[in-house]
Amino acid sequence: MAVSTTETTEKVDFTGERDAAKPAGSQTQNERLAAAARSQAAVPARRQPYTAKVKQAELILFTTQLSVMLDSGVVLSDALDAIEEQAEQGTLKMIIMDVAETVKSGENFSEALAGYPKVFNSMFISMVRASEASGKMAEMLRVLSGYLNFEAETRKRIKGALTYPFIMAIMAVIATGTLMLFVLPRFTKIYEARGAALPKITQILVSFSKILGDFQVMTGVVTVAILVSMALYYWAGTLTGRRVIDFIKIRTPVLGTMFIDMVVTRSMRIMATMVNTGVNLLDSIEVMQGSCENYYFQQLWAGTDEKIRDGYQLSESILISAGGEAGRTHLIAPGIIQMLRAGEKSGKLGEVCDKISVFYEKKLEASIRDVTALVEPLMITILGAIIGTIAIALLLPVFRISSVIAH
Repeated sequence: MAVSTTETTEKVDFTGERDAAKPAGSQTQNERLAAAARSQAAVPARRQPYTAKVKQAELILFTTQLSVMLDSGVVLSDALDAIEEQAEQGTLKMIIMDVAETVKSGENFSEALAGYPKVFNSMFISMVRASEASGKMAEMLRVLSGYLNFEAETRKRIKGALTYPFIMAIMAVIATGTLMLFVLPRFTKIYEARGAALPKITQILVSFSKILGDFQVMTGVVTVAILVSMALYYWAGTLTGRRVIDFIKIRTPVLGTMFIDMVVTRSMRIMATMVNTGVNLLDSIEVMQGSCENYYFQQLWAGTDEKIRDGYQLSESILISAGGEAGRTHLIAPGIIQMLRAGEKSGKLGEVCDKISVFYEKKLEASIRDVTALVEPLMITILGAIIGTIAIALLLPVFRISSVIAH
């Protein structure tokens, strides 16, 4: 026992000497692990950065608050801390906290935002990156806030225009299902019991009702529909699919005009903002290209960028690029090119782009009204034809029921 105690004492003494021999400020492994745990508890980790999403209203509020605080002279990191303290518990609060820590560690604000692509899109990040280079972040964020507000209002108008037809479609489906599944079978039994033949249109409706009631057939139909939907989804992700779908978007009557007005408004507003804040024209076009989800607009701005690098003016580059492919010939109106040419000559390109964006914003509002005026009567006509056909198919047996019963 004495030997064992001595050995233990020697081990303890040896450990103590080893720790004492360490230089000042060094840590044992346990201390380092404890410090790492404390730092992880203090700094929140990113919560699924590539899938995190926030509401549009929250993003607008964050952008507006940050713009106001930076414009008041508050340092970026302090502004982020203040906004994070005021924010309610949720995804946005965690994102702001993480972005603030990333900025404090020395990274650029745009790089910190790039970790959340579902929240801050490529246009948002590109404009912030450009403002970092120009030193006018507060002004750029103020314009971004106005742009996000405009986008939110536009979506609200479009949703409002489609709400009434959508409700009518749901009511039509419910009414049709009720008539076909509960009312029609009763007439069928009466006619079959009397050996009478149903009217042709009613027979077609009965056949369709039987298909809907057949579990095996409906399983096959749903399976085929799912497979076709998946095939279309993957096809839409290919270059050919994108070109076809985007061509339909810009060529569809009325809807195509609304879509073009929306993209032109966004592009001119971005160019006005970036040119007025001293950003290079080529960088502005790059941001515009990234903000467009339509293939033909992306090709238009890519061609414009290439021509400017070759030495052409902006208006000439757009004119040449717009005429290079059939799908791009009507994207930019001749009047816009003339106004841009005048802005280049007078040295007021930013002001001209701002006026164009204001004009197209009003034009977009008119386009949305046109779509609303078109969609509602069109939906009423289609749904009325469907319900009217079903009603006639049901009323014909009713009109003949007395003679069938008497027979």
